[in-house]
Amino acid sequence: MKMKAILVGASGATGSSLLFQLLENKSYSSVLALVRRELRIQHTKLKQLVIDFDRIDDHAEEIKGDAVFCCIGSTKSKTPDEKEYRKIDCQYPADLGRIALKNGAESFHLVSFIRADASSSSLYIRIKGEAEDKIKTIPFPAIHIYRPALFETSRKDKRFKESMGGILMQAVNPLLIGRFQKYRSIKVEAIAKAMIRLSLEDRKGIFIHESDEILKLSKEDNLPYR
Repeated sequence: MKMKAILVGASGATGSSLLFQLLENKSYSSVLALVRRELRIQHTKLKQLVIDFDRIDDHAEEIKGDAVFCCIGSTKSKTPDEKEYRKIDCQYPADLGRIALKNGAESFHLVSFIRADASSSSLYIRIKGEAEDKIKTIPFPAIHIYRPALFETSRKDKRFKESMGGILMQAVNPLLIGRFQKYRSIKVEAIAKAMIRLSLEDRKGIFIHESDEILKLSKEDNLPYR
């Protein structure tokens, strides 16, 4: 039986790669993308639902699918208001999860960040940890949390710091071996591929996936199908 995906964050680097891979994946019959503004893409498998995330409950009857993919997120520079920042990263994913679970979704896939910890002194890492903790309280049969290190992306609007970091990590990555492999940068395409792979596996529980595991999963060709 083919599956239906629910995706939020499709306009971002990881989310856009995930969207295109889901549309090409034969195990998925449809993709419901929750967006603030309609994306400039059309596909027979894609339905776009333009919503105000502060009023997501108004669309609860339409948010139905088997697997939820959450790639939403902000930064302090993009959202200086900490309350708004926390709402985007923590509350919106939790609201979506609550509705999707009620409508029969079986798994939730959250893109987080390495060392996410709600007690961290770093605001970015702390909010990622808070987001993880919120999702863990929602009783999905399966919750997968992805903790990549620095993202590698070809997006045109990437920030200067990300660009310089990516160049630096190209040199540093080979030096990160053993238990330090999880600190290697990773391509967003690899993250998306691993997310789809795990959404098709019949696992139950809460799972944390670091960069090295995500990369390994993305390289395995024997994708499971339902």
